[in-house]
Amino acid sequence: MARFHPLRVTAVDRLTDDSVALTLAVPPELRAEYRHAPGQHLALRRTAEGAEIRRTYSICSPAPEPGGDGPRTLRVGVRLVEGGAFSTYALKAIDVGDELEVMTPAGRFTLEPAPGHYAAVVGGSGITPVLSIASTLLTREPGARFCLIRSDRTTASTMFLEEVADLKDRFPDRLHLVTVLSREEQQAGLPSGRLDEERLTDLLPALLPVGDVAGWFLCGPYGLVQGAERALRGLGVARTRIHQEIFHVDAGTAPAQTAVTPAHSTVTVRLDGRGGSWPVQDGETLLETVLRNRPDAPYACKGGVCGTCRAFLVTGEVRMDRNFALEPEETEAGYVLACQSHPATEQVELDFDR
Repeated sequence: MARFHPLRVTAVDRLTDDSVALTLAVPPELRAEYRHAPGQHLALRRTAEGAEIRRTYSICSPAPEPGGDGPRTLRVGVRLVEGGAFSTYALKAIDVGDELEVMTPAGRFTLEPAPGHYAAVVGGSGITPVLSIASTLLTREPGARFCLIRSDRTTASTMFLEEVADLKDRFPDRLHLVTVLSREEQQAGLPSGRLDEERLTDLLPALLPVGDVAGWFLCGPYGLVQGAERALRGLGVARTRIHQEIFHVDAGTAPAQTAVTPAHSTVTVRLDGRGGSWPVQDGETLLETVLRNRPDAPYACKGGVCGTCRAFLVTGEVRMDRNFALEPEETEAGYVLACQSHPATEQVELDFDR
């Protein structure tokens, strides 16, 4: 069960004009709880003007070694979002010595190290989880190779530029790094411009044997991730080999459906070993219903992006407004996003523990 704990900030590193990396110390008694797989994320929360604000940020540091006591520190990257309540606070107010409320790790955009050839297409802050994935894989698994294709606006706006360069220096023969800048010409390498479906369809087969890649990891803006997925599917890559995580979805992208709650709908929930049943008010999501009665229900973005509120649909039917977090295999298996789900039947049962 996901839980929040206060963690002390031990470093605030400026990455670009609009992004920072926060390092958090994990005390010995909490290290087992903060053990994470490469690619997972943390939800951070604060209260401002009486309202609770939660945001999700991926862990960029390597995953701890198996069998150990867990990580001593965690590092996340935060990029400023225009009007962002938490990102503005992170860039302008957080300092060394501050304590932040941090949820235990979550997320399924992960790779357990294994031999093979892996690749990623990332844009902007999408490098954050992939940095953890690639560094953990190359360090632990001598029989693995990784191709990192990253897109940024300019060199100055590129997050974790030095960290990726250091990783390339450590593993020159096993890390293939390709950088594309959309608003700046490079002296060497690929021409500038956006990485869209058409360009990736031409580029990827020229870089590596697409069909031999054991896992593709796509992370970044919605348009880039969707274009990369279409390019890969067009090149014959199986859906099960494509993993994606979207950091931000603009308003109006895949607009929400209108949901009408059946009269007298009730949701029954199992959460952290305890159950309960509550009436669903007209128009509210199942997560909103649960939170009115169980404030400890897991959530972060409430936008269908992070997947923190994933639950198993035991009985009944629901309509999801949007889904940018669950893989098709997960929805086919019966999982839903509580923050996007409205009851389509009078009785719905969710299990957050499964």
